[in-house]
Amino acid sequence: MKIAIVGAGWAGMAAAVTAAQAGAQVSVFEATRTLGGRARALALVAPDGTGITADNGQHILIGAYTEALGLMQRVGVDLQAAMLRQPLSMVFPDGGGLQTPGWAAAWPAPFNAVGSIATARGWRWRDKLALVRASLGWQRTNFQCGARLTVAQLCADLPPRVMDELIEPLCVSALNTPGSAASASVFLRVMRDALFGQGHAGFGASDLLMPRTDLSRLFPKAAADWLIQHHGDRFEVHTGTRVGGLRPTQTRWQLAGVGSAMAFDRVIWATGATPAAQIFDSAAEHDHLPQTTRQALQIWSRTAAALPHAAITTVYAHGAGVRLARPMTALRAQPDAHTAPAQFVFDRGLLSPQDPAQNGLLAFVVSASEGDREDLQRRVLQQAQTQLGLQNLRVLQTVVEKRATFACTPGLQRPDMAVTAGLWAAGDYIAGPYPATLEGAVRSGVAAAHAACQAPARVRR
Repeated sequence: MKIAIVGAGWAGMAAAVTAAQAGAQVSVFEATRTLGGRARALALVAPDGTGITADNGQHILIGAYTEALGLMQRVGVDLQAAMLRQPLSMVFPDGGGLQTPGWAAAWPAPFNAVGSIATARGWRWRDKLALVRASLGWQRTNFQCGARLTVAQLCADLPPRVMDELIEPLCVSALNTPGSAASASVFLRVMRDALFGQGHAGFGASDLLMPRTDLSRLFPKAAADWLIQHHGDRFEVHTGTRVGGLRPTQTRWQLAGVGSAMAFDRVIWATGATPAAQIFDSAAEHDHLPQTTRQALQIWSRTAAALPHAAITTVYAHGAGVRLARPMTALRAQPDAHTAPAQFVFDRGLLSPQDPAQNGLLAFVVSASEGDREDLQRRVLQQAQTQLGLQNLRVLQTVVEKRATFACTPGLQRPDMAVTAGLWAAGDYIAGPYPATLEGAVRSGVAAAHAACQAPARVRR
């Protein structure tokens, strides 16, 4: 079976590994020269001219991301070496907030989380007890709620400190959507896995896993190298190759721009939602296409095109000799959110001490970001001065991903994985239990590959 995978991000490479292991002949096509999609390596230049490898956006994983971690391990990634493990932590520059104490870090879930809550600095006992009661209440309902409920409505009875210092930062970082507009049912799924789930390979489910290497090397490039080594006779990856269209034939699919002679039994489309919708809508206009296939393509395209999107901005700033107290620090929101847009800052020097070029490099993450690049930079630098006491930071680069994720709102209809005969879609926006995370992308790619390899051949006309 010949399978084409369009897009070499985390979903596409997860699909490639899964399909190759199932015995398929796999061809991956990536428009850029770098593997990873929206979670890929990015080249920066330090003030002294030194090259720095960063990412197009700062990401973390958690121990509950079993599918992503398992696949990374399968392709030879040393998880312990590749990521810095930190027990559940939401610590602010003043030392307040949530941090799992050493004596509770090894406890099984959910007792480690209870230990974190019990020792939260700056919280009153009524705050801590309210959160414990809410968590146990969510567990009693099997972490399910009404599809139209927002996170703010779900947590309406929680004290303001708990909302400001835990729920809202977790919600906006996991769902890239403010609690007032975010889906409570999706949020509860993440909370269930993180607080009461099982971690992978010795990690606790709620452990924060921060990459020590760039995101391309963390999985997509490692996957490609592993595929070449173990399945090189039936795997190929074409970078710098943009697929311009999709043409259905009687029993196969042809991709425009990759050679007229190349036809495939199955196609897994693993790009972002917008380009996928455009390609499928165009494919539906081909002559002699069965009406059922045409309708399937059009319905999928309309659903994907209607997804609301949210931006994520990462401001990379450098300061000679700058070193924070911890690799990841939570930043406090202000009554006027525009004055303190970033929710977290990462010290890349602490994350990658083996790379001297990372010293002094900070990554400020602004989830659900609004405003133009220059204004965000200015506000982040002011926030760094006010909350971290850093006066002389210099912005190296600001990455604004305007369509970084879909806005995970209540009752949102996401496009299905199965599009039509012989055609599947993969990505973190595809219908599923997870928000737009690396875990969601990997799960989608694995599921699409399984479906493509198991589906019987079908004639389209």
